[in-house]
Amino acid sequence: MSTAAPPPSGISKVRDIVPKLGELTDGVLFGDVWERPGLSKRDRSLITVAALVALYRTDQLRGHLWRALDNGVTREEIGEMITHLAFYSGWPTGIHAAQIAKEVFQARD
Repeated sequence: MSTAAPPPSGISKVRDIVPKLGELTDGVLFGDVWERPGLSKRDRSLITVAALVALYRTDQLRGHLWRALDNGVTREEIGEMITHLAFYSGWPTGIHAAQIAKEVFQARD
């Protein structure tokens, strides 16, 4: 596993502007939703990354790819997910997601 630090989260960059949103992100999203027992964190990561790829939310994709790897999703699975999604969400979303995944993988090496 890499000793490199994950990229700063989107909320960490603007927490001083939207402190309540930061509080909700920490307490509700990551403190409650991500901790619910109905899905594993690995499954939540797969779902989240797929949604971010499909919706072309590239700012959040880096951090969630990092989290997915930490949660047990393999690089190969991420590659397969991106390939699969390219047929459903569009070729440009797949290619751009692959470029971001490559950057994340390289940062972790």
